[in-house]
Amino acid sequence: MVAYIIIAIISYLIGSINFSIIISKKVAGFDVREKGSGNAGTTNMLRSVGKGAAALTLVCDILKGVVSILIAIALGSIVQNIDKSLLVQIAGIAVVLGHTFPIFFGFKGGKGVATALGVLLISNWQIGLICLVFALVLIILTRMVSLGACSAAVLFPVLTIFIKEHYIVTDGTDYLIYSIILAIIVLYNHRSNIKRIMEGKENRISFKK
Repeated sequence: MVAYIIIAIISYLIGSINFSIIISKKVAGFDVREKGSGNAGTTNMLRSVGKGAAALTLVCDILKGVVSILIAIALGSIVQNIDKSLLVQIAGIAVVLGHTFPIFFGFKGGKGVATALGVLLISNWQIGLICLVFALVLIILTRMVSLGACSAAVLFPVLTIFIKEHYIVTDGTDYLIYSIILAIIVLYNHRSNIKRIMEGKENRISFKK
C-alpha cells in the first residue's frame, strides 16, 4: 500500500510541473492562462506564444507521462509482492491529474491531453499510436484539436477491450478501468469544448500561420 501512495504522490508532483506556464513566463513574459482560452496547454501556447514554445511544451508534457510510468516500473522492480500493473496505472492517472490540477500553480492547469498521450504511448505503444493517428486525422480534417483529443480518449477504452498485447507491464490488474478513468478525465476537462462542438462554435486552428 505504501508503494502505491508513494508513486501516486511522485507522479502527481511531476504532473504539477506545468511547462506551458513556466515557458510562457520565460519566453513571453506572461502567464499563458491570462491569454486566449485561459488553458495551460499546447494549443493555447500555439495561439498565444508561438510554434516553438508550443512544440517545447508538447514534448515536455508528453515526457511527464513517460517519466512517471518509468518511475512506477522501477519502483515495482524494487518492491516485492506488488501489483506492477496497478502501480503503472496509478502513476498514469496521478500524473494527468497533476497536470490538470497542479499544486504548484493554484490547481489550475491544462487539459491533460499531451501528458495522457505520453502515458498511453509508454503503457501500450500500439494503442498509443492508433489513438495518436486517429486524433491527428480528425484534427487535420476538422481543424479542431479538441475533437481529435476527445475522440481518441473514447477510442482508448474500446481498443483496450480488443488489444491484449504490447502492454509495458502485463502481470496484475487489467487496463480497462484505467483506460476508462483516463478517458473520463480528458472528456471532463474538455466539457466546454464539447459544448461548443455541439453548438458549432468550437475554435479551429489554422495550418497556414
